[in-house]
Amino acid sequence: MTGRHNGRDVFEYALLRVVPRVERGEQINAGIVVYCQAKSYVAARVHLDEARLLALDPTADVEGVRAALCAVEGVCLGGERAGQAAGDDPGRRFRWLIAPRSTVVQPGPVHAGLTEDPERESERLLDLLVR
Repeated sequence: MTGRHNGRDVFEYALLRVVPRVERGEQINAGIVVYCQAKSYVAARVHLDEARLLALDPTADVEGVRAALCAVEGVCLGGERAGQAAGDDPGRRFRWLIAPRSTVVQPGPVHAGLTEDPERESERLLDLLVR
């Protein structure tokens, strides 16, 4: 799904989920990654609810989870903060971030929609799906 429709651009997004004990599969939503090819936009917005995380696993490494979420934000920003993905275009960085992985911070499935403003959409989705 690409292109512009009625003044709105196609965008894709995936939730960032924290799975403190991968073997149990319990999770909380802790962020969102949004990509809009038409605007060359990729960004992550995160919000970690420590109380919810610790309710799932009282021994969860909260600082480790925060560091992983910050790393996702860094990859989205590009440049030095993106590490090996520093030279990649926004689409490649998004695809790398949404690749399935079996770690504590995992991407959810990718969804698509239409938006006039991907940055505002990022905040809207964070409020709707994470906070």
